[in-house]
Amino acid sequence: MGEHYYSKKPQVSSAPKQWKAEIRNKVFLFTTDAGVFSKGSVDEGSKLLAETFKLPSVGGDFLEIGCGYGPIALSIASDFPERLVHMVDVNERALALSKINAQQNKIGNIQIYESSGVDQVQSDGFAAIITNPPIRAGKQTVFSFYDGAYEKLALGGELWVVIQKKQGAPSTIDYLKKLFGNVDTVAKKKGYFILVAKKV
Repeated sequence: MGEHYYSKKPQVSSAPKQWKAEIRNKVFLFTTDAGVFSKGSVDEGSKLLAETFKLPSVGGDFLEIGCGYGPIALSIASDFPERLVHMVDVNERALALSKINAQQNKIGNIQIYESSGVDQVQSDGFAAIITNPPIRAGKQTVFSFYDGAYEKLALGGELWVVIQKKQGAPSTIDYLKKLFGNVDTVAKKKGYFILVAKKV
């Protein structure tokens, strides 16, 4: 397989479909397509991350790095309408779907734009940065997400990560501990770890 969901322009033929999913006790209608991550249902890790997320103690916007078609960021934006949620991805098809999904679920407190990691994110001082990182893109890419998040967070801001034990949770924990000086495992389910590191 030469192409992944983190390709900028998926070459696989478009085959959109719609389905509903419950996240954070609300039902959302999602339109998905070939060439995006977890097109048939909300990935278990993404659902766990969205449902575990808690409001950080500091004010400011949220950012999701690698938003895909939007289930994590949109469910969080829906629950915290007073916060602006930035949604970035490198996959143009995923970004177009995020915009459709925001409209059909009537969620307006979002900004959706293309960025590889935080390269194109102009804002900083985020209260929370959220990611289900693209493990298949390799450790260097995943760790660059963490570095970028550290730079973009406000003091007291939090990075929320979901990662499977078998896909590198221990090395991510070690890396975040070095980068942030702290990391907590706030949830574990079916091999998925939800990690939170605070910028202090």
